Amino acid sequence: MPPAPFPPGATVLTEQHGVVTRSQALTLMTRHQLYRLVTSGRWAHPARGVFVHHTGPLTPAQRDWVALLAAPPGSVLGGLSALAHDGFTGFSPPRPAVVAPMGANPCTYDDLDLHWSTYLDTRDVHPLRTPPRTRPARSVIDAASWDVTEKRAREIVLSAAQKGIVAPRTLREALVRRGMCRHRSLIVELCLDAAGGIQSLPERSFDEIRVEVGLPPPERQAVVRRTDGRYYLDVWWQAINLAVEVHGIPHMEVDQWDGDLLRLNEVAIDGRRTLVFSSYAIRRHRSTVVDQLRRSTS
Repeated sequence: MPPAPFPPGATVLTEQHGVVTRSQALTLMTRHQLYRLVTSGRWAHPARGVFVHHTGPLTPAQRDWVALLAAPPGSVLGGLSALAHDGFTGFSPPRPAVVAPMGANPCTYDDLDLHWSTYLDTRDVHPLRTPPRTRPARSVIDAASWDVTEKRAREIVLSAAQKGIVAPRTLREALVRRGMCRHRSLIVELCLDAAGGIQSLPERSFDEIRVEVGLPPPERQAVVRRTDGRYYLDVWWQAINLAVEVHGIPHMEVDQWDGDLLRLNEVAIDGRRTLVFSSYAIRRHRSTVVDQLRRSTS
């Protein structure tokens, strides 16, 4: 059945995409009128104490509002559900993610992923935005830590940083408040990656690989002068004609990525052999990096 017209003065219905609690509905009508709307099939009653002004399929925003209003008092949207309302696209949670205050009574509504937290003050929850939700930095940390795979956790953090949804500083601050969580060490490394390139890596990480392969100390940030400008190589061994480039988050930006590819083409045209690794690979796929370095120097 098509949505019923909003009652006069029903601002809350407009703000909440046609989803209201029982107490909100009773500020607009009598109990009898609310009962008639539900029994006549004009309004839906998807959860205890929650009503929707139509009986058709719920929109994504309405699913979020139903989950939020069905959850314990003081709950907010979190993770990817919160990020979707802040303009973060490309990742869709299977069900609305809701963060409830620790110690609150659980709800019986099952179309949501309910998480608990002792940290839901204004540092992590925006006091004015609707629907109520965690701030982007906390949302990114939660979304990454709730996922069971490192690969997807990495994709969430990198994508949010690349799109400007969060800044590295706010990510680090949110992680400190969040405390222990899944993938914490990975998230710390990704925060460092946001600074980009070889400078964001612990120097010993690459040096351990270099020593394992048996390579001498390289020249870092080596200057390559050309008639059309000056380039810098992250790592350069002149004696074996090998350069290594390490890319962090800033290299993922379209303009810089395009420029980096053109720069590496120029380096290759000059006859320099070049290997390119992500800073993530240096730390997390060490055996592959070692293997490729060995084969390039054998």
